[in-house]
Amino acid sequence: MAKKKTVSNNDIISFYMDYVLEHDENPKSIYSFCKANHLEESKFYEFFTSFEAIEKGIFVTFYKNTLTALDKSSDYKGFDSRNKLLSFYFTFFENLTANRSYVTHVLHKYKGGLKGLKMLSGLKKHFTDYISLLEIEMIDIKQEKLEKIQQKTLQESAWMQLLLTIKFWLDDTSPSFEKTDIFIEKSVNTSFDIINIAPLKSVIDFGKFLFKEKMHMN
Repeated sequence: MAKKKTVSNNDIISFYMDYVLEHDENPKSIYSFCKANHLEESKFYEFFTSFEAIEKGIFVTFYKNTLTALDKSSDYKGFDSRNKLLSFYFTFFENLTANRSYVTHVLHKYKGGLKGLKMLSGLKKHFTDYISLLEIEMIDIKQEKLEKIQQKTLQESAWMQLLLTIKFWLDDTSPSFEKTDIFIEKSVNTSFDIINIAPLKSVIDFGKFLFKEKMHMN
């Protein structure tokens, strides 16, 4: 059969996912993978340099598909940061569920937990950037170095929360993964409640008031 003349990033991802699911293993080589899919090897290298790069790219694609769907929603654009993140979670896990056979296969074959998986490094970069763009309100420290540490802590905490949710979803056996939906709602809301600056501001303002009053009394 003739080689495929045109190919896209998504085509190669689709070929790879199909191969892994049908054979229960990675392709033996890029050459054999391209031959099986009637693809010029040079076309493969236009998009990826290895199968590991494809695996990273798959999770980045799930992320990008999630944002594409959210950007089409007029409601999403009017949401506050809490509801935007909830919408992201629900849409992202819809993408994972649509590809659950592949995701469970590829994540279960690696040992040592999700945190160290190289294949999720691309997803982490995009997701933590997304968290920054949400402009989640935190205490105004007015100190650049401390603000950077605060933002980094927020990003890393959000990433760990996403990993924990993926782990919960992988183990979820409830119909339509309804327990994962509950987990998402409770964990995201709890996270925002913890960092809710309104009560903290009240405490700080009260502390400032007491300090000033004490100074006046003295």
